[in-house]
Amino acid sequence: MPDSSQSHDTPFELRAGSFNLPVLKLISDSPDAIAQTLAVRVQQAPDFFRHAPVILDLHELAGRDHVPDFDALLQILRASGLTPVGVRGGSTEQNSAADAAGLALLSEGKHHETHHAAPAPAAEPPRPAPEAVRLAYPGTKIVDQPIRSGQRIYANEGDLVVIATVSPGAELMADGNIHVYGSLRGRAMAGVKGNTDSRIFCMDLQAELIAIGGHYKISENLEGSVRGKPVQIMLRDNALIIQDL
Repeated sequence: MPDSSQSHDTPFELRAGSFNLPVLKLISDSPDAIAQTLAVRVQQAPDFFRHAPVILDLHELAGRDHVPDFDALLQILRASGLTPVGVRGGSTEQNSAADAAGLALLSEGKHHETHHAAPAPAAEPPRPAPEAVRLAYPGTKIVDQPIRSGQRIYANEGDLVVIATVSPGAELMADGNIHVYGSLRGRAMAGVKGNTDSRIFCMDLQAELIAIGGHYKISENLEGSVRGKPVQIMLRDNALIIQDL
């Protein structure tokens, strides 16, 4: 019998990974202006901002002879529920200040819209984030790849359609409806800006959390009669209703 005490001779493993992180593109670095705008956005979609990691895009600021007050910016972002993790696109001076504030310096990679270089080979290639294959109409997003744990997909001003499985730990958000033509095992939040007429449709309900317009149920509150079935979820009289399709 192998000695299990020797099977883990290192305290951690370092692996390649892929995460779909929101990007906050800074047009201005005015703390007051950012705080005011964020307050409005958080009020519109509190679930989207809660504990969300975010990357600061500095491309618009890179050509200016000015270094943002990153300490003030971090305080504002964290007070809004965001967790800033790094920056990209800044000047040398801006990157140095961001590094001093504890932010990671991120290369452009596949995150930048105009960058098409192939990723460098790795021992374990990172999983690509799902991409919208087309827009049915402005704001609606259609995804035809599985949504992995840790990935967050958001349809701004439209519906989100997923033609694949949503894994535990994944998160779907839409201002409109959410359609999942596969197993829904992660979190699904429709009507995140307060649209209580939004609905969630899925072919196999096994969700960790479902929410419409800020009203939610967690897995422990889902009845066994609706689990594993095709259902639609709607809001009536401030309560979530789950019906068979």
